[in-house]
Amino acid sequence: MTGMDGAGREATPSAGFLVIPAIDVRGGRCVRLVQGDPGRETVYSDDPVAVARRFAAAGARRLHVVDLDGAFAGLPENLPVALEIARAVDIPVQLGGGIRDMAAIEAVLGAGIAYVILGTAAIEDPALVEAACRRFPGRVLVGIDARDGRVAVRGWAAGTDKDAVELAREMGRRGVAQIIFTDIARDGTLQGPNLEALARVAAAGPAVIASGGVSGLDDVRALAGLQARGVVGAIIGKALYTGAVDLREALALAGTPGGPP
Repeated sequence: MTGMDGAGREATPSAGFLVIPAIDVRGGRCVRLVQGDPGRETVYSDDPVAVARRFAAAGARRLHVVDLDGAFAGLPENLPVALEIARAVDIPVQLGGGIRDMAAIEAVLGAGIAYVILGTAAIEDPALVEAACRRFPGRVLVGIDARDGRVAVRGWAAGTDKDAVELAREMGRRGVAQIIFTDIARDGTLQGPNLEALARVAAAGPAVIASGGVSGLDDVRALAGLQARGVVGAIIGKALYTGAVDLREALALAGTPGGPP
């Protein structure tokens, strides 16, 4: 993949703040959910690959793809779509959703996806996360999705008693490259990100990519302002699809995006 080193990292990362468009795939279509609720779905395109090409053409340097069917089912179900996206664009793709064993991790990373995102596995099988980090250094991210500071798993359908900050700290010890932190209450709502929670998680573990709630360029600016505290990027979904955020403007505001620190 152009622009990647042998470990799957971007070869010449800059210090810029990452702005990462989100493509959530359900039933082969590009959709957005509100707070992870499958009953509150909006379909934005029947062609996720075309959406990916538009984001890449606008200047995105990484794409965030979620297999929603896989997240709910516990195993990847839209991997062919994700691989088609990766082949269609000349930028790295990070993929999450239902990836919960080493075979799935190997399949995803071996097929051309740059980064794998582990979520439920971080709670249910942390030893797997550590083993994956050793085998694929720099290419394993962990998604920490929380309600009121407590981690949710299995497509956000199940809650746990695990504190998000403590999990971030543990994942750092196990070698995770980056954390993707989502405040579930903000996801898909355009109500703004939870800056306080993001700062707490970033202070505890690896660098953090923010996810959920971005409603406009002011939110992008606020998140970029946390870069010195360890928040290195933002995933933007619904705001791009509704037109509340113009991707080119967000990229210009954040500076030239780069790869993992």
